[in-house]
Parts: sequence; structure tokens; C-alpha cells
Amino acid sequence: MWSLGEKGILFETTQTRIYPHKNLFSHVVGQIDDNNNGISGLEKSFDEKLKLNKEPIAMTLDANLQFLIREELIKFQKIFNNIGSASILMDVNNGEILSMVSLPDFDINKRETIDDVNYINRATKGVYELGSVFKTFTLAGALNEGIVETNTEFKNLPKKITCAGRSIGEYDDKIPSDLTAEQILIRSGNIGSVRIGQKIGGERMKNFLQNIGVLSKIEFDIEEVGVPISFRWGKCKLATASFGHGITTTLLQLAKGYSIISNGGFNIKPTLIKRETKQSKKIRILNKEVSKKINPILRKIVSTKEGTANFANIEGYEVGGKTGTAQKSFNGIYSKSKINTFAAVFPTSKPKYILLVLLDEPKLSKDYIYHYKDGSGWKYRGTPYNTAGWTSVEIAGKIIEKIGPILAINKIDFYDNHVVKKSY
Repeated sequence: MWSLGEKGILFETTQTRIYPHKNLFSHVVGQIDDNNNGISGLEKSFDEKLKLNKEPIAMTLDANLQFLIREELIKFQKIFNNIGSASILMDVNNGEILSMVSLPDFDINKRETIDDVNYINRATKGVYELGSVFKTFTLAGALNEGIVETNTEFKNLPKKITCAGRSIGEYDDKIPSDLTAEQILIRSGNIGSVRIGQKIGGERMKNFLQNIGVLSKIEFDIEEVGVPISFRWGKCKLATASFGHGITTTLLQLAKGYSIISNGGFNIKPTLIKRETKQSKKIRILNKEVSKKINPILRKIVSTKEGTANFANIEGYEVGGKTGTAQKSFNGIYSKSKINTFAAVFPTSKPKYILLVLLDEPKLSKDYIYHYKDGSGWKYRGTPYNTAGWTSVEIAGKIIEKIGPILAINKIDFYDNHVVKKSY
């Protein structure tokens, strides 16, 4: 316009943010508005600090790990046709989050208003019933209270019980009627978990879950965190909560809970921010024997034929974990749609990492080929059951195969700090 002689038009000089990683950290970094004000994620949480402080804020996230995990979730979303997914990789000893992915994600450079609830951050904001991953908490609570031992026998377990007129049954009729506490967790027995929960009692179960941080809203570095749905404890609620139904939490809180029960019973605070200050003294909140007893069981769930997570048995990484398959509830009514979750801990002999994989409404795949990890070379085409053992576990195994070498090579000091810094 100036070339045409129009001197009345003035051009403003403005600064804007460019995110070279686009979608990679979208749910974590968050968005800014047209005036460069943070409106979500870390952009919002640290908006004032970034404006006033010239020092950058370094994230604990590793770009390579984030990329590899996101790629696997995207690939399997096409296979299982799920509406969304999420994953968290965290250091169980200090709570530093190395990867946090939620799909679908978005390009934060576009600064679009997103009203579709499917774009929720499923890693922190989504509140779900997660099913049998809670059975680990039930046994851990009983071990912590000294109520049972791993070899405590539970005999004549029925295939079905009722509470307030509602039926509770086993997911697999082949589960034996006589099981030890350890075998109940390995085989993911519902009735056995109820019996363990009944030994603990409602008040002690509630206190234990509260203590490991899965019942109340968690304090975190971003504001987008969900609030577990409160409920009144009673005989039936204790029964269902013992095997992970009728009780909700977030994936982030599940990561915290599993970290505590596997790291020797020390409390941790999940974080996205790399802090240079000297760590405070660790606070043990569980009996130190709990981890020594739970971790070998988690390993057997992955490594033995009785377990439900064999596809995560990646050689050389001592993977342990627990599966969870839960029906989604809409307005208090359970649907056929599912949430499939796997919580992996590795290496179980000296836990360092927790990897969680959650699939929202996965479907069966008729063409996907599974490769058994028992050395037989057997293959299986098609997903026979829409359970975590055939979906989330398979993905977790593929992820560990890809990220394991990075973690092993870099050991403790492997952070590729992603820096967030505002310039005005």
C-alpha cells in the first residue's frame, strides 16, 4: 500500500510464539491467545512467571521418548479404532514425567478454539473407572496392614456373589476356587479381590487409597486435572472398589499410586518441571516390605502363562504390570464401550519407570497379527477379546521395545529438556 502512495496505513510490529514441535507437546505446553496470554497447560500455569522471569522453564519431558510413544499410539489407533488414548512414562523414584501423550492432540501454532470434548487431556483431566488395575492397590493395602501375606489361602471362592441384589462374577470361569492372595492378583480374580478387600474393611481401604493419592484431586503443574468422583463407602462399594469398579481416578493419579507401591513405599509428586534444587528427604508412607512383595507378583503377571499381560514380556527389561478392563458408564448406566488400561513397572528387581497405556473405546481388530513372546514363534491373527491384555498390553510392549534402548543407554541423565520461554 505504501508503494501506491497510501501513507495513512501503519504496520504494527508484533511478536508471536512459534512451536516447532507442533502437536507433540500440545496438551502439556497448552495454548496462548492472540495477546500471548497463556490460556491452558503450562502456558497458563506459568504465564506470569514467564513474563517476569528471563530464565527459561525446563520440562522433564524427553522429545525422543514423546515422539516414539505418540507414534505407537497413533499407529494402534488405526488398528483398534479407539476414539482416544493416553500414555504416561514417569520415574517412580522422583515423579519426573518423561512422556505424557493424549490423543487426539492438536497443533498449538493454529490457536484454534477447541470445543470437542474428545480433545480432553486423557492423561490428567479424564476421570475413569479403570477396572482391575485397582486390584494391585487392594492387595498392597492388605499387605501394608499386615492382614494377609502373599501365600495366604482363600478357599472355596464362588464364581458369583451378590450384593444389594446385584451380581458380581469372575471374568473367567476357569479361575480356580482355591487361590493364594498372590494368585488372585496374577489371575485377576474378582471374587478373591473382594474377599481381600473385606478383610481390610471400608475405612482402612479408603485411608490407604487416600494415602497413595488416587481418591482426591491432585496438585499438578497444569490446571487441567480431573477430580475423582466422590461416593459413600459401604459394604457393596467396598466390594466393587476392591476390583476397580464403581471407583474413579485419573491416569496421572494411577501413575502416582503405582509408583509408591513399587518404589519402596516412598511418596512422590508427579511433575513436568525440571527442578535444580536439592531434593528433600524421601518420606516413606507405606511399609517397605509392600514393594518387595508386590513387584515380583507384577512380574509374574507378565512373565507367566497364568498372567494377563504376556505381550509385554519384552526380553531384557523385567517388565511387570497389571491390566484393567472396565465398562464405561454413561449417566450411571454401564455400556458396552470400554476403557482398557495397562500399568507397567520396570525393571521389577529395582523399579525405575512406570508406563501407563490407556485406550478409550477400543474395538476388535480382525487383521492384526500377534506374536507370542514365549519363544515358540507362534502367531495369532485377530483380536479375540476386547480386553487390556489384547490391546493396551500389546501397545505397551511395542513402546518398551522402542524406548528401552534409550532409557538403558542414557540411564539417569537422559533428559532432552524441552524449554518453554516467552519473549516480549
